[in-house]
Amino acid sequence: MGHLDHATFGWLTPALSYVMACTGAALGLRCTVRALGATGRSRRNWLLTAASAIGTGIWTMHFVAMLGFGVGGTDIHYDVPLTVLSLVVAMIVVSAGVFAVGYGRGRTRALLLGGLTTGLGVASMHYLGMAAMRLHGRVSYDPPLVGLSVLIAVVAATAALWAALNIKSPVAVTVASLVMGAAVSSMHYTGMFAVSVHVTPSGAALPGASAMQFIFPLAVGLGSYLFLTSAFVALSPATGEREASASAQRPAESVAR
Repeated sequence: MGHLDHATFGWLTPALSYVMACTGAALGLRCTVRALGATGRSRRNWLLTAASAIGTGIWTMHFVAMLGFGVGGTDIHYDVPLTVLSLVVAMIVVSAGVFAVGYGRGRTRALLLGGLTTGLGVASMHYLGMAAMRLHGRVSYDPPLVGLSVLIAVVAATAALWAALNIKSPVAVTVASLVMGAAVSSMHYTGMFAVSVHVTPSGAALPGASAMQFIFPLAVGLGSYLFLTSAFVALSPATGEREASASAQRPAESVAR
């Protein structure tokens, strides 16, 4: 059995993956708050931005953490199409959950359905990403720990959507995003502790791309998207601010006339 190292670069990858999870959660929560205060096309656009932020944050968290994952006795490569598919799955299922909350009529029902859908999707993304690994050996899982990781994903997703519905202030969103980042990281490492690898030494070349060839550049690109979008949302006026600005302009226009 190969020795598993979950932090080959020390605390760098766990800490950085946590930051990415928190950034995605914070951006997603802020965009959902904006969406619930908007209507029509604006609501849809904010919800799409929220879903892309949360999905990107979760996926980036997972694969940044995987940059620090190593198995003694074998290199690790990743199947490119399966890895990209895991990102697509994350985006689709998070969108389903966010839109269920954004447009659901029954709040409790929408919250439970959205949390279940999103949580199962997050778990699917994780294990699809694990299925993309190519190494010299056989990967197996401890079923109870797998089940626990899925439960954590569902609870974390439901809590995130609840926060989006009930938390409005920036300080509360920040606290909620820190908790969400911890929950997503816990789900990831619970799933990773369920892994065992039976190494079969071989000199054959592994298919796919190494983490530094493919995962690292993609994670950097998605991380840049998160930070740039965060800056845009921070500088974009909220609905209340736009209404206040419009109200202040009306008296000025009346005096000018």
